[in-house]
Amino acid sequence: MPKPQSGRRLSGIPAATMAAAELAAAGGGGDMVVVRLPPLSEEDPLFQDKKRILDRRNLSCLFQVPISCSAADAFKVLDEMIQAARIAHMDELELYFAGDDDFQPLSARNELESLNLLLKILNTLRLTANDGAMGVLQVLCDEILIRLRSLELEDNGQMVVQIRNQDMEDSLLKWGEQHVFEGAGRGMVASENIDVGDIALEIPESSIISEELLCQSDMFIALKDLDSITTETMLLLWSIRERYNPSSKFKIYFEALPANFNTGLSFGIDALAALDGTLLFDELMQARQHLRQQYDELFPMLCIKFPDIFKQDVSPHILNYGRVDKAARSLKFPLSRPCKEGEQCFLSYGKHPGSHLITFYGFLPRDNPYDVIPLDLDTSVDEEDSSSLSVTTSQTSHMVRGTWLSRLRGPPTYGLPHRLVSHLHAILGCSQNESTSEADIKEDDRMVLETLLSIFTPMLEGLGEPDDFDRENACWDVKLALDYKDLQRRIP
Repeated sequence: MPKPQSGRRLSGIPAATMAAAELAAAGGGGDMVVVRLPPLSEEDPLFQDKKRILDRRNLSCLFQVPISCSAADAFKVLDEMIQAARIAHMDELELYFAGDDDFQPLSARNELESLNLLLKILNTLRLTANDGAMGVLQVLCDEILIRLRSLELEDNGQMVVQIRNQDMEDSLLKWGEQHVFEGAGRGMVASENIDVGDIALEIPESSIISEELLCQSDMFIALKDLDSITTETMLLLWSIRERYNPSSKFKIYFEALPANFNTGLSFGIDALAALDGTLLFDELMQARQHLRQQYDELFPMLCIKFPDIFKQDVSPHILNYGRVDKAARSLKFPLSRPCKEGEQCFLSYGKHPGSHLITFYGFLPRDNPYDVIPLDLDTSVDEEDSSSLSVTTSQTSHMVRGTWLSRLRGPPTYGLPHRLVSHLHAILGCSQNESTSEADIKEDDRMVLETLLSIFTPMLEGLGEPDDFDRENACWDVKLALDYKDLQRRIP
């Protein structure tokens, strides 16, 4: 099995040239199928880190699969493609917490994006492939689909139960069936097996609250010349007014919305008191201040300038919306992994820590890889010494997350990020090489762990002891606040 040629790395390849090479190689009658991954963008702030890992693993954007090779050999090349795709999709946290020699899946999000990218590229090649190339491309596509179907993602969000109006939800369901799709309550359940790439949901443009709808309203004419207002804010203001329009075609939808949205922004005094000293408390205060500042900039000014549009007694609510595909004139939701009949179909909330999800959505996931605690390490290194440190050890912005998310919980890192441990080794002068004795290695590890303990202990003291609270009878916001505080105690 020939090793894939290194060729040109994941940078500097024009998209048009790359696409032509892909299609020509797959359909040109040669004895190889050539697959190219999209180039890394040099504008990506993580470009250098990703390129370093690719170079270290001797990976490139060019992969060659012999048409006559066995399935096992084809899968070896596929594994290398997946490794390169994983690196290309790494975000800042994955780069920080993953070691250079970590060849395993980095996260569910990363794996889904990587496999779906490769599936899209291979399916594009199949469009013009000859008979010989078609066979190996089909083998690769089938294997990717098997891996996607084997991904079992947990619904690990602790959702706050909203007070439901069943009559309104039934009415909304009937409205949805007439206009868009068959749904299930406030979630969406698959009525049949849906595979990767299938469209789970498609909403006509006429049934979407979008920018186009806003531009046709009298509100847009009134607001378009204001320099300080964004399209998103205009849409929010439009929805506030439209909610109370008795002839609105979205009337049933608005009436089915909860009277109150249980998110961190509506936390009461008791919940805020329970969060005192946490990162979430600071985030909530900043978000509230930002919202108040935005509101004060617009009101009562808009009520005075446009009294017919903005009534004094309007109360705001939050509305999520998407951007419409102009060609299809609809909003599509393709699946990145299969959904079996009867299963709930989930929509990603993005790469956010629990504090953000509580603040704006009102739930706290378990084992969220983006729940990190930043460490402001006050370490001084002489200029002469710092010049000899590597990129990894000279980094001063560090963080930790739950060690239960790490694959390696014993020495030498004890489940902690390799970059953090390496940095502390360098700062403490714990240089090690092949001749370092086992006793010296243990002593160096002890110094590093004691330093970390001196960092974590004040954090834990600031959080206080676990609250002896009757959680079963507590309000929803207090329960959520205490759950978050428990999570913060677990991480250090």
